[in-house]
Amino acid sequence: INVVFIENYSVSLAELIIPAGEISEQISLAGKEASGTGNMKFMINGALTIGTYDGANVEIISEVGEENFFLFGLRDHEVESIWNHGYSSIQYYQKNLKLRKIIDFLNKGINGKSFESISKYLLGGSAVGDPYMCFADFDSYMEIHRKASHLYYSDKMKWNQMSLMNIGSAGIFSSDRTVREYTEKIWGLTPVNK
Repeated sequence: INVVFIENYSVSLAELIIPAGEISEQISLAGKEASGTGNMKFMINGALTIGTYDGANVEIISEVGEENFFLFGLRDHEVESIWNHGYSSIQYYQKNLKLRKIIDFLNKGINGKSFESISKYLLGGSAVGDPYMCFADFDSYMEIHRKASHLYYSDKMKWNQMSLMNIGSAGIFSSDRTVREYTEKIWGLTPVNK
């Protein structure tokens, strides 16, 4: 896997990057995603999505089916229930060796630069740690990532079939339909046909 951070991201750069993507990771906490149109752009170009049941992912799953999507993580009602009972990132940290190693790595840092501020944010202190519940979704995320990687390397035919299902199901996300829906449902206008 290659992770690339691009400075000054723009539409012009997106035009180069999105068609090259084979996977799109949409990993928001269920109930926290505002929109999510980026994953639709990846979808229409054949990328498969690793994501939570949130935002535009819900619509994508509705169109392609869960069998053509790599779904992980808590659902919004589960998030709410955990918050109501008191979420504690430290409990996840204490139970998960891999998470402990990651936090220790952040504290140790790289080339003399510590990332202790990130670990404090995740573990809390005076505030609630890990407010986006990354730790709660961590094991599920790792498992779906293993599944996606295994499929990518072991069954190219299945991967390509899933990719084609995503491309073939992306029509509902066309800007024509979106503008028509906004015109009728939000703005209360009747389009003039010419």
